[in-house]
Amino acid sequence: MPHADPTPVVTHTRVAALSLAVAVVLLAVKSYAWVLTGSQAIFSDAAESIVNVVAAAFAFRVLAWAGQPADREHPFGHGKMEYFSAAFEGGLVVAAALAILWQATDALIDRTQPQQLDVGLLLTVGAGLANGALGLYLIRYGRAHHSAAIEADGHHVLSDFVTSAGVVGGLLAVKFTGVWWLDPAVALAMGLMLVRTGWRLVRRAVGALLDEEDPAFVGKLVAMLQPHVHGGLIRIHQLRALRSGPFHHISAHLVVPEFWSVQRAHDAAEALAARVLAEFEGEGDIDFHTDPCERMWCATCDLDACSVRAQPFAGRKPLTVEEAVAPDPASHGPLG
Repeated sequence: MPHADPTPVVTHTRVAALSLAVAVVLLAVKSYAWVLTGSQAIFSDAAESIVNVVAAAFAFRVLAWAGQPADREHPFGHGKMEYFSAAFEGGLVVAAALAILWQATDALIDRTQPQQLDVGLLLTVGAGLANGALGLYLIRYGRAHHSAAIEADGHHVLSDFVTSAGVVGGLLAVKFTGVWWLDPAVALAMGLMLVRTGWRLVRRAVGALLDEEDPAFVGKLVAMLQPHVHGGLIRIHQLRALRSGPFHHISAHLVVPEFWSVQRAHDAAEALAARVLAEFEGEGDIDFHTDPCERMWCATCDLDACSVRAQPFAGRKPLTVEEAVAPDPASHGPLG
């Protein structure tokens, strides 16, 4: 039972195209600043911008692919392509960081000193501010519309802004102190920071590709289900959530009275899925498998018209994440 996302795929690709266009312009600006100054700190900033251009181009293509609907060969859609984009971008960040560390170490050995710092500073400040604004926009857009590729691009662009800020600080220190080695030292610091940023992007993407559980999302889902666990919808367990780009595929086992007909249980499950999806942000579907109560849950079942009750109703218990994600408890009695 899908829930439509109000944001069409074409909007995602336009955002990716904007990111690509800005990345190309800023790469040209930073490259010019590096040629003028010979600064290793500015080189580190320009090297990351090269990654921005390649990653934005890759994300642009991936988003168009990921937005294709599900088909026979890809029954869960193509959304996981976004995580390949995020992992690819993280790998590029690490590669750029290693190049920066190599170049900065070389500059320390050769005692390379930067030139024309005034112009270099102005160009770097302007490029950094543009990156900061773009990065914040991409992160907010990616989170709002559940796009891993756009959010990863935003984090990378924002890290470029932080790099630019560090570069500006380092160049100001060189300008006012005359200590030449501060320039490659700043580049080394930026390279180490980028290694950390790239690793985090790769780690997150790999976790998503392996369907790693998202505790925050599962907790939110349990909170949406909790108000509906009553009146014959007795308990929920074996809850699973698989994310494919902006789309969530959710499944769970729903315990219902054992004397209900198949049709009644089916209708109740469909109605519950519709209610939850109405509260759901983004796209998704829910598949409930119904289990008979087998008189194990009488104490927590508030259904009045029950012909097989073995115990009096003692009270409803809150649905917890631990219970919701637990496997079928039929063989070992009720949870909690």
